Amino acid sequence: MTSPRSNRFHGRVPREAACAVPGCREPGEFRAPLSAHRSPDGPPPWRWLCLDHVREFNAGYNFFEGMSADQIMAAQSPTAGWETESRAFRAAGIADLPPRWADFKDPMDALGARFRQRMDEARREAADPRFSREERRALQTMALAPDADRAALRRRYSELVRKYHPDRNGGDRSHEARLSDVVAAYQLLRKSRVFA
Repeated sequence: MTSPRSNRFHGRVPREAACAVPGCREPGEFRAPLSAHRSPDGPPPWRWLCLDHVREFNAGYNFFEGMSADQIMAAQSPTAGWETESRAFRAAGIADLPPRWADFKDPMDALGARFRQRMDEARREAADPRFSREERRALQTMALAPDADRAALRRRYSELVRKYHPDRNGGDRSHEARLSDVVAAYQLLRKSRVFA
């Protein structure tokens, strides 16, 4: 009895065009790189080979050809490809940002760091239930201790506005996002029952 998979091969694309090897009349149904050199600009150009010629190509192909020992070790790392920087989705200066993936070699470490961050936040909330999560973030933005009074809140707000306002920075508007965070945090905290 023959196997039902005997005529099936991974990567086969049924085509009528002939194999790219000169003189071969078999259909070119398997893709192979045109050259062994990898391009940093993307995938290499392809050619189509028959089954016998793609087997011959694969037998002589060496992915690591031209690499140093360090490059080979890096390519074989279980976390290869995770080191790239991810695009930031939140504006800079927002309190309680999750850890950046690029800061960790192992993605599981990043998940664990986020979990620990959430657990620490839950412990702080349980230890001092006077503040909501938003109020606690506002305190972090203002760099105030939870036991600060209304006068300390006003003083800190005045200091931060002077520090980040464009008029105090020679017209430099690079701190505007931070200034708007400080203003929003102050508006939230001054209405809080704790600072009433």
